Amino acid sequence: MGVDKGPGRGPLRDDAGVAKYRHEAIAAVLQVRTDPATGTMMLSVLATRRRRAPYERQWALPSGSVEVDETIGQSARRHLAAKVDLAEVAHLEQLETLSDPGRDPYDRTIATAYLGLVPWTSDPELPATAGWLPVEELPAMAFDHAAVVRHAVARMRAKLSYTNIGFALAPEEFTMAQLRDAYAAALGHEVSATNLQRILVRRGQLVVTGSLSVPGSAGGRPAKLFRFTSRGLTVTDPFATLRPTGAPQTESPGQ
Repeated sequence: MGVDKGPGRGPLRDDAGVAKYRHEAIAAVLQVRTDPATGTMMLSVLATRRRRAPYERQWALPSGSVEVDETIGQSARRHLAAKVDLAEVAHLEQLETLSDPGRDPYDRTIATAYLGLVPWTSDPELPATAGWLPVEELPAMAFDHAAVVRHAVARMRAKLSYTNIGFALAPEEFTMAQLRDAYAAALGHEVSATNLQRILVRRGQLVVTGSLSVPGSAGGRPAKLFRFTSRGLTVTDPFATLRPTGAPQTESPGQ
């Protein structure tokens, strides 16, 4: 038949000698979540435990084969909806293409990874095999998925400095204290609420809604509610993306 088979693999070439292999979509979905034990916010990634070899029982990112009649982005959303019941993602963007010939020991597989973000108020009902893993304490993961998570976190953190991507981490309305805590968890360091508000308002990302928060059980004065001016990704500080290596840092939301 004119096919070339590797050890334990299916046909790698068709009859005409053209390379033939799987293409899958992978989604690294990040969310700032509240730790029930400490009450603090932490950045987490959605993962599932594999049910079969290779890497049986290890954590993996939601993924699956791309069908012949869909785009890779559509495939990523389909697998999120089908495997972890996450139909709504506030932001989804292509992250990288993974093509190491040995990345899948079972079959030659090209993968396109996506970064996804969901608001901290989103609480989808997950199957027993799925969960949210703290990105700072990732366990061993299947394939190259741990590296995909690290790349997704780095991409999100970089974009927080020059875009309005923070909208995808937040609900429609929020207090500045809530947004500060979310930014601190996403960036991995403390953030000043005063500086964050000043910078995001100056960049045109935030506006005051005119409403106040509902006082909690501990009482206190109601806080102003804010919202992002756009729920779509826009570049609000283009100079940050053009800064040459070694140049002075521009003002960032994390300062």
